Amino acid sequence: MSLSQKKIGFDTVRQIGLRLPDVEEGTIYGSPALKVRGRMFACLAVHRSAAPDSLAIRIDFDQRDELIAENPDTYYLTDHYVDYPVVLVRLSRVDCDVLRDLLGMAWRFESTRAKPRARQRKRN
Repeated sequence: MSLSQKKIGFDTVRQIGLRLPDVEEGTIYGSPALKVRGRMFACLAVHRSAAPDSLAIRIDFDQRDELIAENPDTYYLTDHYVDYPVVLVRLSRVDCDVLRDLLGMAWRFESTRAKPRARQRKRN
């Protein structure tokens, strides 16, 4: 069975995501995740409001709104995720080509964001 014919789960997400530059596996809130230079860009959605087998990917709010408007059966949000630059993806509704594009979008979004500044310690 080829990669494009497989049932998509996090193993497929991992296979595709690890082909991107500077990507490493990790976890976030106990969920498997992909990170670029230590910053999460894709993980299994673990909040109880998300449908089973959903992937949370980090993208900007405009892209998120476009995806949901174009295909609400595949892309969605729950109240928990509304304030975060994330869209939820039903893995059962995407193929490997779409997943590759989504992971590329999420990788670009997270790898091009400015790094947060370190907190300055107060000196006594």
